[in-house]
Amino acid sequence: MLWRRRLRHDIRHELGTVIMLASAVAVADDIGPASRERVEQLLGETRWLDHLLRQLDEEGAGDDADDPSEPAPAQRLRVDELAAEVVTGIRLATPHEIRFTGEPAWAHMDAVALWRALRNVLDNACRVAAHRVNVRAGVERGWVVLQVDDDGPGFGQAPGGLASLGLGIVHDLVSGYGGSLEIRTCEMGGARVRLLLPSAPPPGTGAVRDEARPGAPGDAWDGWRPLG
Repeated sequence: MLWRRRLRHDIRHELGTVIMLASAVAVADDIGPASRERVEQLLGETRWLDHLLRQLDEEGAGDDADDPSEPAPAQRLRVDELAAEVVTGIRLATPHEIRFTGEPAWAHMDAVALWRALRNVLDNACRVAAHRVNVRAGVERGWVVLQVDDDGPGFGQAPGGLASLGLGIVHDLVSGYGGSLEIRTCEMGGARVRLLLPSAPPPGTGAVRDEARPGAPGDAWDGWRPLG
């Protein structure tokens, strides 16, 4: 609809103003290192929001549709580095301790889609956690695994609402790129949410060997309960 396009136009202009102001503060001489780090992270968050709005503009031709018919084109991503960026932003916005471990991991997915998926999972974990959230990125049996553990009451024990909506968004995002979402209880007593994506070879390497290609997710992790 025309009013939606106009609203997106105005939002983009306001977002551009915020980005320019944050950029100016980030290079100012009258702030300390801690404040500069927070402003730079704020700038990073606004850029992700800008990416979201650009994607919405590109899909604007279908304003009458609830969802785009196809996921955004995939690109080769360094998943552990993107995950580290997401964790850095969340750390500055939550009182909880967030621990991150990662190893080099590559997958074919749209960067904005992966950012949205992990942000939704982390937002849910921080909302229900008592003190701590653990995040891990790595490769297992040909699958890139993003794992988020929390010390909250466990899946299904916390109030629903936004959490249910967020996990539904995550499921749709990762399944559009051949991945899956799995949930169980972790050692801390809360929920363990795992995003599984078919791994991709690092840039400059040949095709993935047959034995390294992922099998069915259920074959790798007995006892997991898929969502959806």
